[in-house]
Amino acid sequence: MKQFLLGYLLSAVIIPTFSMAQTAQLTEQLGKTVLYGDIALSPDGAHVAWVQSTAATTSNQTYIKATSGNSSAAVVNLEAAAERLDADPAWSPDSKTVAFFSTAGEKDQRQLWTVSGDGSNPRKLTHLKGYAARPRWSHDGKQIAFFYIEEASGGGPLMAAPTNTGVIDTAIHNQRIAILDLATEKLQQVSPPNLHIYNYDWSPDDQKFVVTAAPGPGDNNWWIAQIYAIDIAKGEATSIYKPSLQIAVSRWSPDGKSIAFIEGLMSDEGFHGGDLFTISADGHDILNRTEKRKSSITSLFWLTPDCILITEVIGGGSAISELTLSDNSARTIWKGAEHIHAFGNFPNFALSKDGKFAAAARSSYETPPEVWTGPIGEWRQLTKNNTALSPSWGKAESLQWTNEGFDIEGWLLPPARVESGKKYPMVVLIHGGPSSATTPEWPASFGMARAIIAALSSHGYYVLLPNPRGSYGQGEEFTRANVKDFGGGDLRDILAGVDAAIAKYPIDSARLGVTGWSYGGYMTMWTVTQTNRFRGAVAGAGVVNLQSYYGQNLIDQWMIPFFGSSVYDDPAVYRKSSPIEYIKKVKTPTLVIVGERDAECPTPQSYEFWHALRTLGIPTQLVVHPGEGHLYLKPENQIDRLDRTVAWFDKYLK
Repeated sequence: MKQFLLGYLLSAVIIPTFSMAQTAQLTEQLGKTVLYGDIALSPDGAHVAWVQSTAATTSNQTYIKATSGNSSAAVVNLEAAAERLDADPAWSPDSKTVAFFSTAGEKDQRQLWTVSGDGSNPRKLTHLKGYAARPRWSHDGKQIAFFYIEEASGGGPLMAAPTNTGVIDTAIHNQRIAILDLATEKLQQVSPPNLHIYNYDWSPDDQKFVVTAAPGPGDNNWWIAQIYAIDIAKGEATSIYKPSLQIAVSRWSPDGKSIAFIEGLMSDEGFHGGDLFTISADGHDILNRTEKRKSSITSLFWLTPDCILITEVIGGGSAISELTLSDNSARTIWKGAEHIHAFGNFPNFALSKDGKFAAAARSSYETPPEVWTGPIGEWRQLTKNNTALSPSWGKAESLQWTNEGFDIEGWLLPPARVESGKKYPMVVLIHGGPSSATTPEWPASFGMARAIIAALSSHGYYVLLPNPRGSYGQGEEFTRANVKDFGGGDLRDILAGVDAAIAKYPIDSARLGVTGWSYGGYMTMWTVTQTNRFRGAVAGAGVVNLQSYYGQNLIDQWMIPFFGSSVYDDPAVYRKSSPIEYIKKVKTPTLVIVGERDAECPTPQSYEFWHALRTLGIPTQLVVHPGEGHLYLKPENQIDRLDRTVAWFDKYLK
């Protein structure tokens, strides 16, 4: 029955041929974009490594290049490496060796490899069976630690959920820290088996780890994680801090006396943002170092025991600043309309040991990604793989407006061509999260649906990308402003942004559309139950019934910080923000898209919304892409999602 339903849903929705023809050229262009991930800078700043792919492929390889001179980047050649997936390059403390994971010679299994700093002398160090990631060298260069889930998969809740059949028990496969001794090649798991480790850092003397961890299951319990110190020799973990909210990126100070970390309201593991805190190594003297700062800290690097370099989201862009702990003063070194962060999901920034040299994969709406290196703010372009690419969409502009005492910021992309005297349709694209922010980057990501920005602009639409309350970029008070108010103030902020855009640009107020993925999908479903201003909508991986959703998703712990308690203790707060409660008010034709194995926003939520609209006679279609999770991985499904979205808006807005 399940396979029949999927086949019916996919075959019943026919894409108009004109839409496919219009998007074919754009998707081909974007698909050729060379992407740079997992940027790693050698401690001495002399070389940079990265994982390189194209937007239309699933394979990638590790590259290494000197940061000075004009030598070409060298691809790391491995045995049987025609198709492989590399990840997480990490430099040794002496800057002579790179460790990284690769599936070279094995279908899906990652193994740990090392190569010399020039890419030569590849050596496979492990014979792992299970998920492995994030290698980090010990300070003495004699050991490499990494995450390991023996005999099990991993990767977090963005990935497709495994199929569960039979008796569903409490079997948990925790992500632990394994250490490889390079002299003996002996592998040992050193963190307690009852803890799932989310991030970690070696102590300066290599005797301990500081970790963010919680009892399993790992995908769900990051929202209740604590900071622990792990004695490596004993394998014992001691909790040193239990936060009130979410924590990430715990790091030892150079003298081993303090630990810095980020704490704040975060809706997704790996998409960090909040305030910067420090705490003594024994768990005392906790201090908020950026309280009331109008930004969201995303990553940190200790430079000295009294100075930390931070990356942060400010408004709709990024900044890099130095924070002096003696007086909590901050000096901004660089600020720009792009997205810069290290660690977590999709990192693109790295720093040398002395903090004087950096590497970043930089891009914007106007410029495709390339690797840049140099002193912060004085970067020079190191790669030129995307020089032939140019945008076929309109030039983005920052848009600011006020609503209910908040200063709201967003981005607006016009159509590729705007003719005088003519008005154009506009689509509002709401970001995921909600603890996130739209910042400029080249829109070549199909898996995270960013390519829809380019597609809509190229097809003659204005595209509004708002950062309403609940977003990163304006401090913790702003990020927490939608707690117990999902769909309330955030929707009013978005509608005020629509009015601001219409007042300033030639936008036809009778031809508005709304779309989004994840939280953006929820907001799309919510929006069409609250207003009839929009003539078309596309809800991606949305949530229609927060009460049933609580028991369906695999990450329900995220909801408690936002709603105050579980659905069983306070069902009313979930009910009042559920689109299904107002479903009979919907008049907007809505396309519904979701991955079959989405763990974060399960398929039944999309099915329930589609079923209700169909019953009520509202034009609607449901597309379930087989095998996909919250993050789409298959190029054919990524393109199909893009084509269907543009075709739907073309049908109802043009």
